[in-house]
Amino acid sequence: MFPRIREIVDENGDRLRVSVIVDQGGALITLELPDRPDVPQVVLDPLGAELLGSFIMSARLALPHGLPDEDSQRGLPRRFHLVVAPLPLIEVTQGLRADPFQVPARYWDKLYAELCLVVAHTRDLGWNVPVRVH
Repeated sequence: MFPRIREIVDENGDRLRVSVIVDQGGALITLELPDRPDVPQVVLDPLGAELLGSFIMSARLALPHGLPDEDSQRGLPRRFHLVVAPLPLIEVTQGLRADPFQVPARYWDKLYAELCLVVAHTRDLGWNVPVRVH
């Protein structure tokens, strides 16, 4: 089952890659845009993935209006921010100085579905992951 890698392809052929690896105490979910020269990425824990999925649905319901930012302080800290114009997108920021990872609206529906699957698969990994010694 793990690692798990899925690619969401938009109408232009651009990809959003969603990969899941088993990590100490659970899983890490990486989102990346492999077709961009700088290959931006963001790493989420299962809580962050669940919050992003919920934020995607909230953003879809809020458009064309704004939505308050959502912060996750437990686990890997993240901020989720809806940009309404010129084209809707969600910015996911890790840390204070990091450039936000941008998820354009064209990926939202398929990413939402993928995050639902990822969260379901990773929900109880903390109980099943063997201990690693580093």
